[in-house]
Amino acid sequence: MDFELWWLLGIPAFFGLGWIAARVDIRQLVSESRTLPRGYFKGLNHLLNDQPDKAIDSFIEIVKQDPETTELHFALGNLFRRRGETERAIRIHQNLLSRPDLPADERAHAEYELGQDYLKAGLLDRAEETYKRLLDTSYAVQGRRALLEIFQREKEWQRAIEAALALQEAGSGSRQKEIAQFYCELAQDALVHMHPDDAMPLLERALQADRTSVRATMLVGDVLLAQGDTEGALNSWRRVEQQSVPHVALVAQRIMDGYRKVGRPEEGLSLLKSYLQQASSIDLLEVVFKAVLELEGVEAARQLVGDELRRTPTLLGLDKFLEARMLDASPAVLSELSLVKNLVHGYTQKLARYQCSHCGFKARQFYWHCPGCSRWETYPPRRTEELNVMN
Repeated sequence: MDFELWWLLGIPAFFGLGWIAARVDIRQLVSESRTLPRGYFKGLNHLLNDQPDKAIDSFIEIVKQDPETTELHFALGNLFRRRGETERAIRIHQNLLSRPDLPADERAHAEYELGQDYLKAGLLDRAEETYKRLLDTSYAVQGRRALLEIFQREKEWQRAIEAALALQEAGSGSRQKEIAQFYCELAQDALVHMHPDDAMPLLERALQADRTSVRATMLVGDVLLAQGDTEGALNSWRRVEQQSVPHVALVAQRIMDGYRKVGRPEEGLSLLKSYLQQASSIDLLEVVFKAVLELEGVEAARQLVGDELRRTPTLLGLDKFLEARMLDASPAVLSELSLVKNLVHGYTQKLARYQCSHCGFKARQFYWHCPGCSRWETYPPRRTEELNVMN
């Protein structure tokens, strides 16, 4: 009984100690807040109210009063850069770097921010020099990432490979897919300049980096075709199915042209029909439709498109179906079909786009490297309407 009474008497004491501790914390917080410039809170309030111009004015006043406030320099520089005032951002960060007493970590931070300013301004040479100075600092990984971005912008693919390998060694994750794409870019350049023999070793390295690289497999077929080995090219293009069935649509026309070249168009058509059964695609249907029309006639082409429309009902498929119906329609029916097709076709132009799965950037053609977010292999090989129907 005495023990319980003791604890009951102790409860008010605990409450009292807690009240005293809270008062001490509040006093410390008030004391610290009084040491901050009034303009700091004004600037913060402007930022919260989406008033960056007024926030910048407030922060500039603080920096004038106390030039030692490095964090405010960084905040001000970032605000200038976001507004597109890169010259002012550059001056802010250069002023920081001119201070001899700046600690090593803050100096590295200022170098990194200065590099971002140069990058935003399009001064890639200066940005590269700045990021190279970070390679022996705590910002080494960030510097290497930025250098990789610069080399890709400048299409310096060999240097991009070296930068990606350095990032891997630094423990920032695998870059094998990107490295394979860089080798593919080099091989593509060699093919454009009619040097297929130079392209093949590059594609072998691409496949060593990423055995699932569809682009490398497609380009191997292009190289073999350029060297006169059509059968070898066909074998390579057929391997795309093993890597990714949807990507077969990207190589379908090559396959059909290859089989025509070796005198076996029926075999090529049969192969593409089997691909179409596995993965419905308006691009693949386009190639198969033309081949069926050539080899099997109008009725077979119309039957093909009708079956595909029933299997995958899309406006893109309807557009192709109307085209097939117009092939042997009477003049009266042809006029009506033509009117409907023009209406449908005008709308499907908006749907016949490829869309980046990362940033949503839409394009009429397929890209391996997104023009919007600069990421690799983010475009599904299907048009947007087809993806919506599948989802």
